[in-house]
Amino acid sequence: MKDDHIMKRLPERELEIMQIIWREAPPVSRMTVEDALQKAHSLAPTTILTLLTRLCGKGFLSMEKDGRMNLYVPLISEKEYLAAESRAFLDRLFHGSVTGFAAALCDSGITKEEVEELKKLLEKGEL
Repeated sequence: MKDDHIMKRLPERELEIMQIIWREAPPVSRMTVEDALQKAHSLAPTTILTLLTRLCGKGFLSMEKDGRMNLYVPLISEKEYLAAESRAFLDRLFHGSVTGFAAALCDSGITKEEVEELKKLLEKGEL
């Protein structure tokens, strides 16, 4: 997504569809999305099509035609989305304070093993 646009937070159903699309090799058909959703819960094909259309309108997906079939390609990677959501979460709940977030994380009962994992990520420069 372009830098001059703020990435919108996705509602649960739209995020669920994006997670399916991110797992698949693009382009992804509506039928692939439907099949994946059937395992969790049933949504009408028209509802799925509406959600895919919304995701295109929001700039998360592009749609291309292959005969009578619509194929979808993600325009936003899962990593980009998670980074934007993480920053928004940090800003919204902790006023951008990483220290405040870390303190809340410690208060939440994080395990020593999880602290060690975070420490390793910090040391590698991956955080």
